[in-house]
Amino acid sequence: MESTHLLTGSKKRVKIHPHTVTAKYATQAPYAPQAGVHTHFPQPGDEGYDDAPSFEDFGSFLEETSDKKKLMESRRWPLTLFGSKEKDKDTAHKLQPTGGAESDGGGKAAKGPGKGVGEQLASFGEASVSASRLTWVLLLCAALAHGCLIVLTRLASEQFHFAPLFLLTVRSVVQLLSVAAPLLKGENPFGPEGYRLRLLCYGIAYSLSLCCAYSSLTFVSAGNAATTWRLATTALSAVLAFLLLEERLGLSDVITIVAGLCGLGLLLLPTVDESNSDSPTDPVTFWKGAFGWSLSALAGLWMALALVGYRSLKDRVGVGTALFTVSWTSCLLAPSSLALLQEGWAWPASVPAWAIMAGLVSCSAAAFLGMTHALTRLHPALVSASQSVEVPVAMLLHLAVLPLAPTAPEVVGNAMVVLSVGWLVATKLFLPRGGGLRQREEYEEILDSPIK
Repeated sequence: MESTHLLTGSKKRVKIHPHTVTAKYATQAPYAPQAGVHTHFPQPGDEGYDDAPSFEDFGSFLEETSDKKKLMESRRWPLTLFGSKEKDKDTAHKLQPTGGAESDGGGKAAKGPGKGVGEQLASFGEASVSASRLTWVLLLCAALAHGCLIVLTRLASEQFHFAPLFLLTVRSVVQLLSVAAPLLKGENPFGPEGYRLRLLCYGIAYSLSLCCAYSSLTFVSAGNAATTWRLATTALSAVLAFLLLEERLGLSDVITIVAGLCGLGLLLLPTVDESNSDSPTDPVTFWKGAFGWSLSALAGLWMALALVGYRSLKDRVGVGTALFTVSWTSCLLAPSSLALLQEGWAWPASVPAWAIMAGLVSCSAAAFLGMTHALTRLHPALVSASQSVEVPVAMLLHLAVLPLAPTAPEVVGNAMVVLSVGWLVATKLFLPRGGGLRQREEYEEILDSPIK
């Protein structure tokens, strides 16, 4: 770009960086363009040239700050997998009003931001705590619903001889009514444009997880299948969230989750009767059991992928749209799996059977909504770890129906699961955090900074 200095009549080349605006602060009246007069930009050696911040200074400022990674988020590789360019545009669009508001009253904020910042941080803290409490309450309610779902599924299979995949098909068909949620909001039930393929992949992964989990009930017990499913989901979601989203867990969270996984591992230990049995094992029975365990572990892998997938879509896809996506994809995959395993169809023929069906649909919907809502605020591994309470809840409900004395590993394992989840909730809600002072200092530094 060339600019002509009208006083000397000579031409000078002025290099202007396309992403940088330099300005010289002065107390005079704002600049008003005049006809026939061209602005002369300061050149090296001219007066006032060194007062303007250069692009190199801005680059060094980015390198010295600890938030460079966040400012350069568009260059991170995971955005090619689960990210979107529109996210950066929306973020920049949201930051513009803030900058304008600060520029209007920047002097006032720079002079005495202490009181305003304190009030803002206090309001932010109260809103965050209330939202966190609601999230954890919904998570624990979802865990209770999952526990009831395990017991009802076992009861329907043993007492009324319903095929597990048939139960999944029925609940998926009924939950198609969730299409009303996005329609009432004026949204597309198949997701917003540009995110439909990722939403479809999420629905397929979730449906495959459900199909594998329900199919495993044909070969292993419901308790072992649910425990293996939850253990694999929690462990793999932590790994996949780190690899695909670069979301890390704190040290205390890792220790708590590992303790809960150890408790689930104790529940999978064979009983004394099984370990001391000297009768030869039928090869067919052995391979059926191995296939059932493999299906449970595979269900955990698909569920971990689904949780991480929705975590990347949390700002674009609502909970109702996610439920409808899982429902219609399950309606396609569940009957196919049912035909593949050659399981029979048996419709409910009594009032208790229909009541169990209604309970299955209600508990599954409640558990899905609570868990999916929590994914918008929490790490996928934390969400899955909190659902481990379903195993002790299912054991207590089963003992209420069939009073059998639990073994020592079952007691210790369930106690470890309950304590780990309880400690996780306590650390997130009730224990004080030491980052408040640092957050205040960083916020004040942002207000005092000339870069808004």
